[in-house]
Amino acid sequence: MKLIVGLGNPGSRYNFTRHNSGFLALDFYFKTHDLKWGEKFGAVACREGDVWFVKPQDFYNDSGRAVAEFVRYYKIALKDILVICDNFDLEFGKIRYRSTGLAGGNNGLKSIDEHLKTADYPRLRIGTGNDTLRRKLGDVEFVLSRFTDEEKAKLPEILGEVGTKIDEFINE
Repeated sequence: MKLIVGLGNPGSRYNFTRHNSGFLALDFYFKTHDLKWGEKFGAVACREGDVWFVKPQDFYNDSGRAVAEFVRYYKIALKDILVICDNFDLEFGKIRYRSTGLAGGNNGLKSIDEHLKTADYPRLRIGTGNDTLRRKLGDVEFVLSRFTDEEKAKLPEILGEVGTKIDEFINE
C-alpha cells in the first residue's frame, strides 16, 4: 500500500495559492487520470488499487494528523509515503525529490514529522520561489498569495512533471 499526500489549506479562498501546490498537483493528476475524490478519516481521499491519494483537510500546519491516521490504519511503510508540498526557497517550477529529509521550515512537514515521530519518508517539493514578490509581501503573505499570470501559464507543464514523478513513485 502506498500513500500520496498533497499539502494545502482547505477552502476556496486558498485555491491557486502557493501553499496549495500539493492540492493542485493531486487535482491535476486526478484530471489526467480520470479519478474522483471521496472522503476518509476527515480528509479528501481516493483509493486506486494499492494507492491512497489524500488531501488533509486540517490546515496546512496540522497536516500530520490525517497522514498518521492513514499510515497507522493501513500499516503503510514510511518508504511508501510521498508528501507533495510547496517550497518558496526553490526556484519557481523546480521539482525536488528526497527519500528522507528535514522539514526545512515547512510547517506541514513539521506536523507530519511530529505525528509520525520521524522525517524518514519521501517528499516532493514544488518550487514556488519568486524573490521579488516574496520580499514585497513577506513570507506568510507570500505563501498565501496566488500565482502571477505568468506563473499560472506554466503550471500545467510543472504539474504534468509532478504527475510523472507520482507515477514513477507508484511504479517503483
